[in-house]
Amino acid sequence: MAEQKQGHRWTMVIDLDRCTGCQACVVACHAENNVPTVGPETVSMGRAQHWIRIERYWEGEYPDVRARFIPILCQQCGHAPCEPVCPVFASYHSDAENLNIQVYNRCIGTRYCANNCPYVARAYNWFDPYFPEPLNEQLNPDVTVRYRGVMEKCTFCIQRIKRGQDQAAAEARSLHDGDVTPACGQSCPAEAIVFGDLNDPHSRVAELAKSRRRFKLLEDLGTDPAVIYLKGGASHAG
Repeated sequence: MAEQKQGHRWTMVIDLDRCTGCQACVVACHAENNVPTVGPETVSMGRAQHWIRIERYWEGEYPDVRARFIPILCQQCGHAPCEPVCPVFASYHSDAENLNIQVYNRCIGTRYCANNCPYVARAYNWFDPYFPEPLNEQLNPDVTVRYRGVMEKCTFCIQRIKRGQDQAAAEARSLHDGDVTPACGQSCPAEAIVFGDLNDPHSRVAELAKSRRRFKLLEDLGTDPAVIYLKGGASHAG
């Protein structure tokens, strides 16, 4: 059982029974976090540039089969395998937010963190980013544009977390459940992605985390992921 964490414990719950694989979350993530598109030729070389991707799998037996989808992103592991292998401490754990942080201006591009990530959730900038018109007009000023030779990954939209915390502080109140929503969760038309503080017993994620359908990816590795999935379809049984 995972140890109780102090401070915030930002958690994402993804209901696979709701996910339709529309990839709205992927597009929203690119727009919010200044993630460039790299083109089919680069993707064919195994150099796709996504912070979240939709994997397809199948349930049932022929001819009664059904496609299912599962969004994969950085799991914000409590015991992240990527952190101890970075020689310059560009990847480290935030005690206050319980997130896996990537410091871009420390990164020297060894890619050790990517090699050690069991979720294949990190991307390497092989080239300087290019945003063709009119995409160059929509870059988010709250997010650094990364350049060639730097590793990057999902941050749980930490800029939105900080914005929500600043707004709550300005109003002299505590952060409420729902004050922070990452771009992927905001854009999901099926409301399959729920985000919040697991240390808040009244939050939606705390309630959903009690579901009998819950599971975590590769949990037996002891990484303590902060992303909880809810089984969908035929997986409901048991």
